[in-house]
Amino acid sequence: MGTIITVTVTVISIAIVAGMFLIHRLNAQHDERIAASPFSDALPGSGLRSRTSKRPTEPVEPPVANRHEPHAGGRG
Repeated sequence: MGTIITVTVTVISIAIVAGMFLIHRLNAQHDERIAASPFSDALPGSGLRSRTSKRPTEPVEPPVANRHEPHAGGRG
């Protein structure tokens, strides 16, 4: 009975170590893929890059009047 328990504990320990190694390798591969990804650059607006937009901060042209303005002397 003592050898069965020893063998069971040994098999479970080996399975745990193998699982830890597998998880470690998968995490390393994932980290390498993230580092090589072109999407790992800084996000726009995060302050890490300068703005290249040349849009004015205020509108250049005056706003256009509404097309459907009610007439002062008209009906309803």
